[in-house]
Amino acid sequence: MRYFEDFAVGETREFGEYEVTEEEVIEFAERYDPQPFHVDAEAAADSMFGQLVASGWHTAAISMRLLVEGPDDEDDWASMGSPGVDELRWHQPVKPGDTLSVRTEVLEKRASESRSDRGYLRSRLETHNGDDELVMHWIGSTILERRDHE
Repeated sequence: MRYFEDFAVGETREFGEYEVTEEEVIEFAERYDPQPFHVDAEAAADSMFGQLVASGWHTAAISMRLLVEGPDDEDDWASMGSPGVDELRWHQPVKPGDTLSVRTEVLEKRASESRSDRGYLRSRLETHNGDDELVMHWIGSTILERRDHE
Protein backbone atom coordinates (compact mmCIF):
# COMPACT_ATOMS: atom_id res chain seq x y z
CA MET A 1 0.00 0.00 0.00
CA ARG A 2 1.33 3.45 -0.91
CA TYR A 3 0.52 6.08 1.71
CA PHE A 4 0.79 9.87 1.64
CA GLU A 5 4.38 9.65 2.91
CA ASP A 6 5.40 7.48 -0.06
CA PHE A 7 4.82 10.19 -2.68
CA ALA A 8 7.27 12.96 -3.59
CA VAL A 9 6.73 16.24 -5.42
CA GLY A 10 8.04 15.82 -8.96
CA GLU A 11 7.48 12.06 -8.97
CA THR A 12 6.24 10.78 -12.33
CA ARG A 13 4.58 7.47 -13.12
CA GLU A 14 3.18 5.67 -16.14
CA PHE A 15 -0.02 3.64 -16.13
CA GLY A 16 -0.82 0.85 -18.57
CA GLU A 17 -2.35 0.82 -21.99
CA TYR A 18 -5.93 0.58 -23.18
CA GLU A 19 -7.13 0.05 -26.76
CA VAL A 20 -10.33 1.93 -27.59
CA THR A 21 -12.85 0.02 -29.74
CA GLU A 22 -15.56 1.38 -32.00
CA GLU A 23 -18.16 -0.71 -30.19
CA GLU A 24 -17.38 0.84 -26.81
CA VAL A 25 -17.16 4.37 -28.25
CA ILE A 26 -20.71 4.01 -29.50
CA GLU A 27 -21.97 2.16 -26.40
CA PHE A 28 -20.58 4.78 -23.99
CA ALA A 29 -21.86 7.69 -26.08
CA GLU A 30 -25.33 6.22 -26.56
CA ARG A 31 -25.62 6.04 -22.81
CA TYR A 32 -23.87 9.25 -21.70
CA ASP A 33 -23.02 11.60 -24.60
CA PRO A 34 -25.21 10.84 -27.62
CA GLN A 35 -23.84 13.42 -30.03
CA PRO A 36 -23.87 12.28 -33.69
CA PHE A 37 -20.06 12.18 -34.08
CA HIS A 38 -19.89 9.76 -31.13
CA VAL A 39 -22.72 7.38 -32.07
CA ASP A 40 -23.12 7.39 -35.87
CA ALA A 41 -20.18 6.71 -38.21
CA GLU A 42 -21.97 8.25 -41.21
CA ALA A 43 -22.85 11.44 -39.35
CA ALA A 44 -19.34 11.54 -37.90
CA ALA A 45 -17.87 11.40 -41.42
CA ASP A 46 -19.64 14.69 -42.17
CA SER A 47 -18.54 16.30 -38.88
CA MET A 48 -15.47 18.42 -38.19
CA PHE A 49 -13.75 15.19 -37.05
CA GLY A 50 -14.32 13.32 -40.32
CA GLN A 51 -14.85 10.07 -38.44
CA LEU A 52 -16.29 8.54 -35.29
CA VAL A 53 -14.57 9.84 -32.14
CA ALA A 54 -14.85 8.98 -28.46
CA SER A 55 -16.60 11.27 -26.03
CA GLY A 56 -14.15 13.25 -23.92
CA TRP A 57 -15.96 11.84 -20.90
CA HIS A 58 -15.19 8.36 -22.17
CA THR A 59 -11.51 9.32 -22.45
CA ALA A 60 -11.62 10.60 -18.87
CA ALA A 61 -13.26 7.36 -17.67
CA ILE A 62 -10.62 5.22 -19.40
CA SER A 63 -7.90 7.39 -17.86
CA MET A 64 -9.40 6.94 -14.41
CA ARG A 65 -9.49 3.17 -14.87
CA LEU A 66 -5.82 3.10 -15.89
CA LEU A 67 -4.95 5.26 -12.88
CA VAL A 68 -6.85 3.05 -10.42
CA GLU A 69 -5.50 -0.20 -11.87
CA GLY A 70 -1.97 1.21 -11.58
CA PRO A 71 1.29 -0.19 -12.87
CA ASP A 72 1.52 -3.98 -12.71
CA ASP A 73 4.33 -3.89 -10.16
CA GLU A 74 2.76 -1.43 -7.70
CA ASP A 75 0.61 -1.78 -4.63
CA ASP A 76 -2.69 0.03 -4.27
CA TRP A 77 -2.85 3.61 -3.09
CA ALA A 78 -4.28 4.36 0.34
CA SER A 79 -6.81 6.63 -1.36
CA MET A 80 -9.57 8.25 0.65
CA GLY A 81 -11.18 9.77 -2.44
CA SER A 82 -10.83 13.11 -4.19
CA PRO A 83 -12.21 16.58 -3.63
CA GLY A 84 -12.21 17.11 -7.39
CA VAL A 85 -10.47 18.18 -10.57
CA ASP A 86 -9.33 21.76 -11.00
CA GLU A 87 -8.68 21.63 -14.73
CA LEU A 88 -9.70 19.28 -17.54
CA ARG A 89 -8.77 19.74 -21.20
CA TRP A 90 -9.27 17.60 -24.27
CA HIS A 91 -6.44 18.35 -26.70
CA GLN A 92 -7.44 16.14 -29.61
CA PRO A 93 -10.02 13.48 -30.35
CA VAL A 94 -9.62 9.82 -29.46
CA LYS A 95 -10.52 7.47 -32.30
CA PRO A 96 -11.45 3.80 -32.34
CA GLY A 97 -8.22 1.83 -32.52
CA ASP A 98 -6.23 4.35 -30.47
CA THR A 99 -4.22 2.88 -27.61
CA LEU A 100 -4.25 5.18 -24.60
CA SER A 101 -1.75 5.42 -21.76
CA VAL A 102 -1.57 7.67 -18.71
CA ARG A 103 1.28 9.58 -17.07
CA THR A 104 1.10 11.45 -13.80
CA GLU A 105 3.29 13.98 -12.03
CA VAL A 106 2.90 15.00 -8.39
CA LEU A 107 2.75 18.81 -8.34
CA GLU A 108 2.11 19.53 -4.67
CA LYS A 109 1.85 17.62 -1.41
CA ARG A 110 0.58 18.79 1.96
CA ALA A 111 -0.46 17.16 5.18
CA SER A 112 -3.91 18.07 6.46
CA GLU A 113 -3.79 20.63 9.25
CA SER A 114 -7.13 19.57 10.72
CA ARG A 115 -7.06 15.77 10.28
CA SER A 116 -3.93 13.83 11.18
CA ASP A 117 -5.05 10.75 9.26
CA ARG A 118 -4.68 12.29 5.79
CA GLY A 119 -2.73 14.36 3.34
CA TYR A 120 -3.44 15.90 -0.05
CA LEU A 121 -1.70 15.43 -3.39
CA ARG A 122 -2.21 17.70 -6.36
CA SER A 123 -1.20 15.98 -9.59
CA ARG A 124 -1.22 16.44 -13.34
CA LEU A 125 -2.55 13.48 -15.29
CA GLU A 126 -1.87 13.27 -19.02
CA THR A 127 -3.44 10.80 -21.42
CA HIS A 128 -1.54 10.03 -24.62
CA ASN A 129 -2.42 8.03 -27.70
CA GLY A 130 -0.19 5.38 -29.31
CA ASP A 131 1.74 8.09 -31.18
CA ASP A 132 2.53 9.70 -27.80
CA GLU A 133 0.30 12.68 -28.65
CA LEU A 134 -1.42 14.38 -25.72
CA VAL A 135 -5.17 13.81 -26.01
CA MET A 136 -6.31 14.93 -22.54
CA HIS A 137 -5.01 16.26 -19.24
CA TRP A 138 -6.38 17.14 -15.86
CA ILE A 139 -5.05 18.67 -12.68
CA GLY A 140 -6.64 16.89 -9.76
CA SER A 141 -6.44 16.36 -6.05
CA THR A 142 -6.31 13.11 -4.10
CA ILE A 143 -6.80 12.53 -0.39
CA LEU A 144 -4.41 9.86 0.89
CA GLU A 145 -4.24 8.13 4.23
CA ARG A 146 -1.15 8.85 6.28
CA ARG A 147 0.78 5.83 7.47
CA ASP A 148 1.49 7.11 10.95
CA HIS A 149 -1.48 8.88 12.45
CA GLU A 150 -3.22 8.95 15.79
